[in-house]
Parts: sequence; structure tokens; C-alpha cells
Amino acid sequence: MSRSARRVSDENVQYFDIIIQPLTTENDLVAGFAVVFVDTTLATRLQIEVKRSRQDLETAYEELQSTNEELETTNEELQSSIEELETTNEELETTNEELQSGNEELETTNEEMRIQTAELDEARAFLEGVLSSVGAGVVVLDADTQVRSWNRGAEELWGLRQHEVRLEDFFSLDFGLPTSDLRELVRECVAVKSRTGPVELRAVNRIGRTITCTVVCSPLDGSTDGVVLLMEDITNR
Repeated sequence: MSRSARRVSDENVQYFDIIIQPLTTENDLVAGFAVVFVDTTLATRLQIEVKRSRQDLETAYEELQSTNEELETTNEELQSSIEELETTNEELETTNEELQSGNEELETTNEEMRIQTAELDEARAFLEGVLSSVGAGVVVLDADTQVRSWNRGAEELWGLRQHEVRLEDFFSLDFGLPTSDLRELVRECVAVKSRTGPVELRAVNRIGRTITCTVVCSPLDGSTDGVVLLMEDITNR
């Protein structure tokens, strides 16, 4: 029979297999036992090292498997992020194209507005030139009876300059013409959309002289509520 044992030396653990063999006589009587010690240290150490290495390999394999799963998850997340980035990039490209198209439209609109503004300025300058050449007083009122134009004839007649009366309520102005007497004339002109008057009013001109002034009210073309007042001194007629 045999058994295993180990002896601890000062430096290393040693392993032995103990074999006990009975010694018999010719009559098969047991005369004693032979004890044999077989040194198995190297083999045992190799087995232990193999077992340890196998455990290390299994642990490393499990870690690699876990790492691989994490990498697969990360790869899926990266793929999803790439798809989202591609979608976002497509949306940005579409938005950029729309913005570029909108910018071109704005540039076109801006150019059209510039042309229209130039045309309006030209028309305004022409109108002001025409109004300045008219000897009678001409006043243009908007829908709120605010003064929009006050020609040179009105300045000479009443002594007020255009910058003093522009955008002021006509009926609140304090000058020699009794404007309250013209409310009905203006209201009727707006209502019938046709010329009303003339009406004759006693007034005081810019030099304090009493005069007879005729006023005609006409609807303003292009505005149903705006009117043009034509005022003329007929005292010496």
C-alpha cells in the first residue's frame, strides 16, 4: 500500500509518496514491513502550477469575455452615435441650404426694397417740388388728421414751417385759420370720397392781416381716409 505525505524544509515544501510493503517468509508469514519514500515534489509542484495556471486562465477568459461584451456594447453605442451624427449632419445640411435660400430671397427682397425706396424718394421729391411751386397753401392729412405735408404756400400764408407741424393733429394747431370750422368739410369728403367745398372763412394770415380764405377738400388718391386741403387767399379778388 501507499500514501502521500509532505515534509516542510527550511526553504520549500517537499512532497513524498510513502509505499509500505509487507515482508513475508516462505510460509507467507509477515516478518516486517518495508517503507519506501518516493519524492514527488516536482510532479506535485507541476500539478499545483498547472491548476493555478488553469484557474488564472479561466479568470482571464472570464475577464476577456466580460471585456468583449463591454466592447460590443460600446461599439453598438458608437454605431448609434454615428447614425445620430449622420442624421444631425443631414439636418444641418438641409438647414444650411434653407438658410442660404432664405438669404438669397432676403437679398432679392432687399434689392427690391432699395429700388422701391429710391422710386419713393424720387416721387416724394417730385411731389414736394410740385407742391412748392403751387402758390396756394396745400396741406395733406392722413387718416388720423395728422399733417403729412405742408407746402411752401401754407408756410407763406400762415407762418408755420413744415417741421413745426409735421405729424401734428391739424385741428389742434394754433394759427390764423379757424380749423374747427373745417371738421365737417373733411368728414364729408372722407365719407363721400369726393371733393367738398369750397368754403369761405375769415382768417388771419402770418403778418396779422385779416383775409378771406377759401378751402377745398379732396380725397387723397391711394388712401380712402387721407385728404388734401387747398387753401387760397381771395381777399383782393
